[in-house]
Amino acid sequence: MTIRNILTYPEKSLMQPSAKVESIDDEIRTLITDMGETMFDAPGVGLAAPQVGVNKRVIVYNIHAGNPDDDGSTNEFKALINPEILEASGSIISEKEACLSVVDYSADVKRYETVVVKALNIDGNTIEFKADGILSVIMQHEIDHLDGILFINRISVLKRSLYKKKLAKELNSN
Repeated sequence: MTIRNILTYPEKSLMQPSAKVESIDDEIRTLITDMGETMFDAPGVGLAAPQVGVNKRVIVYNIHAGNPDDDGSTNEFKALINPEILEASGSIISEKEACLSVVDYSADVKRYETVVVKALNIDGNTIEFKADGILSVIMQHEIDHLDGILFINRISVLKRSLYKKKLAKELNSN
């Protein structure tokens, strides 16, 4: 188990689509374990493989995210391989959505209220489930990463421009 380095915007590889996983081997299993450890260490509620420099269609997420009874001590996560959204409906605003790869920034993002996701689990079995609320947001956010899309691509041009200017100023001062 290794805590991996999380890449941050403007890293170009974050904006590239990820390749489909062809076989679930020891390399993928190790990646998944490392991603789970990295996500909880960060801390975050979801993590996509491109965020740790591996452009493969793999995500992990905290299965207790949004649960008011969770005290944060369990560190249980699930992995989805080659996830895709089959159906989407409704509309919600994900308030103050943030990302481990977009440092020191959050914004309100319009998302679908409910999604149906199909993926492979770590055993290679096809699973399909309905997600709503915070889980729906996590699925959309992480699957966006696999498509080379960051949440800042889903906010207004003005807000994105302000973030980019702020980041450029911080990068130039270092």
